[in-house]
Amino acid sequence: MTSLPANGSAAPTGPHGVGVTFHRGLLLLGFPRRFTVTEAVAFRQALEELLARFPDTRRLVLDFSRTELIDSSGLGSLIPNLKLARHHGLPVEAWSAGAQVKLAFSLMGLEQALPLQEGTEGLNPSQAVHAKERPAITHPSVRSRPKRVLDIVGSLVGLAITLVLFPFLALAIRLDSPGPILFGQVRMGWMGRRFRLWKLRSMVVNAEALRSTVRNEASGAFFKNAKDPRITRVGRFLRRTSLDELPQFWNVLIGDMSLVGTRPPTPDEVDRYAVPNWQRLDVRPGLTGEWQVNGRSTVLDFEDVIRLDLRYQENWSFWYDIRLIFKTLAVIFSKRSGAS
Repeated sequence: MTSLPANGSAAPTGPHGVGVTFHRGLLLLGFPRRFTVTEAVAFRQALEELLARFPDTRRLVLDFSRTELIDSSGLGSLIPNLKLARHHGLPVEAWSAGAQVKLAFSLMGLEQALPLQEGTEGLNPSQAVHAKERPAITHPSVRSRPKRVLDIVGSLVGLAITLVLFPFLALAIRLDSPGPILFGQVRMGWMGRRFRLWKLRSMVVNAEALRSTVRNEASGAFFKNAKDPRITRVGRFLRRTSLDELPQFWNVLIGDMSLVGTRPPTPDEVDRYAVPNWQRLDVRPGLTGEWQVNGRSTVLDFEDVIRLDLRYQENWSFWYDIRLIFKTLAVIFSKRSGAS
């Protein structure tokens, strides 16, 4: 890794856990071994404070040579700082980002905004090989082989059911409302990776354009209206029975989602997140989960959604997933099933 001159001025490590060195317009931020929610919350406003402290900054370098783990919260805290650097016209680059950090950046798409040097720079050969072999570290559910096998088997069964029902559902959708049968929407998955989530269309074709005309009954970073006028007659039946979500078995099969996980947010929701909320992206989003079996349409406070998603992460095990799947089936076949 490139070294700073010996006469560079260094500030002690701040409350955000990031070392600070400044020399002749170069502001170097050295990130800690773990950059997760605790460090990320404190780092949220770091660059704004440092630019006030070092007004002659002309270049910003992020040094990840010591960083072994960065999670979704860490990524979330980088984004506003990168936007601030862009606002000030400061060029930004990353030094010595290892395989873990590079994978996290690529999932989020940050490598486009943050030029990275070689991921194994600064490591000895054995460390470099080990770093390339390790999967990303966020949550044990992401690396669980039994969970992935369950996802594959469950999604194949679900797609078989979808194949049988699809002609009848497609005909009902088309007769009720002109337009496409399927609806695709960009969502954010594990570590902020964007993917297209598929559903059977349950709203009018121009639903997204009409969203501003509908009152949001939920609080926080997501949208909900119990009597949303954009939902078609067939759409209400599809949502009440959860049949609109059958195409998501394809998302599960290809690995964008899991059978059980957290609710997949839209990018505009994530833009409004506080740093701790990014923790919900440490696992793959699920076709079902705590939110779906504990109120779903009746949960109108975003903080309650966050609480349920984090509870899933804390309690997760393979058998916990099995329990939630059975609870989901019970909800679907009860009067409380479906989404508005």
